[in-house]
Amino acid sequence: MAKSALQSSKSPSQLIDARIEELGDWRGQMLARLRSLIKQAEPNIIEEWKWRGVPVWYHEGMICTGETYKNAVKMTFAKGASLPDPAQLFNASLDGNTRRAIDFHEGEKINEKALKALIRDAVALNKSKAKT
Repeated sequence: MAKSALQSSKSPSQLIDARIEELGDWRGQMLARLRSLIKQAEPNIIEEWKWRGVPVWYHEGMICTGETYKNAVKMTFAKGASLPDPAQLFNASLDGNTRRAIDFHEGEKINEKALKALIRDAVALNKSKAKT
């Protein structure tokens, strides 16, 4: 069976699980940890698999993506420029008018409390936009 046919028979959550396992290094561990924190912050989050292999989390609109690169795991917030960031988590894609990202590197600690607050704020922003 072709890879694309195999992928289409799996749920987005199963594809994300497979991606984490496939990475098999610190990036997989980081992606798994970020995914766990997303789910803790918003238990009703919906997982999707987009753009040929990028985990994407939704709640009344896109919240963020979880891209993996050689030297970083990038968490891009779709409406990051509109979110408060008192802990200054955003450290990438700072020039745009809409998105903001956080690059996580090997061995870096995650400010879990601040990240969960950022996720909750992103969900609240989507909910407020959905009502208007």
